[in-house]
Amino acid sequence: MLKLVLRAVVGLGMIAIGVMHFVNPEPFVRIVPDVLPAPLALVYISGFFEIAGGLGLLWSRTRRLASLGLVALYLAVFPANINMAVNEIQLSPGGDMPVWAMWA
Repeated sequence: MLKLVLRAVVGLGMIAIGVMHFVNPEPFVRIVPDVLPAPLALVYISGFFEIAGGLGLLWSRTRRLASLGLVALYLAVFPANINMAVNEIQLSPGGDMPVWAMWA
């Protein structure tokens, strides 16, 4: 039962964050390293795969592939996380990020 609940929380969380890549892409664009081309396109691509991975976690038939895809996604976006940390880039103006978003 706990696995089911945690899977749902992670899956729905990934879907929510993925949707935010389309609804409000600017914070995500800011953390894309300058050396990478087309930051907005990269944000949309990562948002699409976050939604797809989150959906995939919700069904047993696609869970394994979704898990592997999310690992690949996390590795792909890691340079943006490093860029955000090294350059102290805030996702929200004033640094007022909700606690739940820091865990996403």
